[in-house]
Amino acid sequence: MINSKLPNIETSIFSVMSKMATEHNAINLSQGFPNFPSDPTLNALVDQAMRDGFNQYAPMQGDFELRMEISKKIENLHNHFYNPETEITITAGATQAIFTIIAATISKGDEVIIFTPAYDCYTPTVELFGGKVVPIQLKPPFYTVDWKEVADKISCHPAGTASKTKMIIINSPHNPSGMLFSEDDMLELQRLTEKNDLLVLSDEVYEHIIFDGNVHQSASKFEALAARSFITASFGKTFHNTGWKMGYCAAPKKLMKEFQKVHQFIVFCVNHPFQKAFATYLKDANHYLKLSDFYQQKRDFFLHLMEGSNFKIIPSKGTYFQMLDFSEISNESDIAFAERLTKDFKIATIPTSVFNEGGKDFKQIRVCFAKTDETLAEAAIILKKINSQ
Repeated sequence: MINSKLPNIETSIFSVMSKMATEHNAINLSQGFPNFPSDPTLNALVDQAMRDGFNQYAPMQGDFELRMEISKKIENLHNHFYNPETEITITAGATQAIFTIIAATISKGDEVIIFTPAYDCYTPTVELFGGKVVPIQLKPPFYTVDWKEVADKISCHPAGTASKTKMIIINSPHNPSGMLFSEDDMLELQRLTEKNDLLVLSDEVYEHIIFDGNVHQSASKFEALAARSFITASFGKTFHNTGWKMGYCAAPKKLMKEFQKVHQFIVFCVNHPFQKAFATYLKDANHYLKLSDFYQQKRDFFLHLMEGSNFKIIPSKGTYFQMLDFSEISNESDIAFAERLTKDFKIATIPTSVFNEGGKDFKQIRVCFAKTDETLAEAAIILKKINSQ
C-alpha cells in the first residue's frame, strides 16, 4: 500500500473546469492559455533549429546563447546583472522552476509564507517536502498586502536564535487578482527578509503583461532582495505557447548552485530546438516590450463589452486574467455559480475560492482574456445576459 504524501490534493480546478467546458461545449475562459497562435517567425526558428541538428540534449543549465539573452534582458529592464554562466537555468516551464526551488531549499518543519489567493502549485510542493504553509489572505477588491500581518506571521524558534520561517513566495503581476506589488511593497519585503534572513521565491511569469502605465517591480531591481531571491519566468506566458513548457530561473550563484543540484535530477535539461529559437527571438526586444499594449487592448475591449453587465468589475492591473464579482447576481458559492455558468450558459470560468485560505468565498470568478476578439465578444454577450436569481 502507498501512503499518500498529498492526501488532501484533488484534481486541479483547471482540469476540472476545462473538462466541463468540453463536455458542455462551452466557451473556455477558465484555463490560462491563449486560443491564438504563437508568432510564425518564432515557429520558423524552432523548425530551423531542428533542421540545423539541435535535437539532442542541451547543456544542463540551458543553451548558453539563450542564457546570455536572458541576462541582457534583465539587466536592460531592471539594472541587475545575472551571470549567464552561473546564475541562470532554463526550465520546463515556470512550474518546474518553482518545484525545483522549493525542493532545493525547504526541509521538514520550515515555514513558507504564501499570499492567498495563490497559484495552486505552491502549497502542495511545500507540503511534499515537509514544509508548513503559512497563508496570508489578501482581500478584495484590491488585494493589497498588510505588511504588519506579514511581520507578525514570521516566526522564530523558542530560543529566538533562528527563524522557523524559511521563505516568502510572491507573485506579481498576481494570478488570479491582477494586482501588482508596488515599489513600497518590494522595499518592505526587502526589509523584512533582510531582518529575518529569509529566502524569496518571486513568481514573475506575467512580468511583461502590465497595464495603464504601471511598471513591473521585479525582485531583481532591489539589490538586497535580489541577493536572497529566486526569480521564475515563463516563455509560454510571454509568447503565446504554453504547451511548449519553457521558462527559466535566475538567482545568485550560491542559490543557483543548490537549484541546479536538484534540477539535473528532475529533467536534467529541456527542449533544445526551442531554446535555440528563443535565443534568436529575444534579440528583438519588441517581442516582449509590446506585449503589454497587446493585452491591454484585449482587456479594454472585453471590459468595454461588459459595460452594463450585472458583474462588479475592477480592471486588472496585470496578467491576462480579470476578476468578476457576482455578489449582486447570486448567493451561490463561487464553485456552484461557475458550474452553473458552464452547464446552463455554456461559458467556463474559474471559481477563486479554491485559491484562498480555507476556501474563503468572496463571490468572484476569474476569466482569461487571452482570447481572440471574436471569442471575447461571444463571451461578453453571454455574461451580460446573466441576471440575479
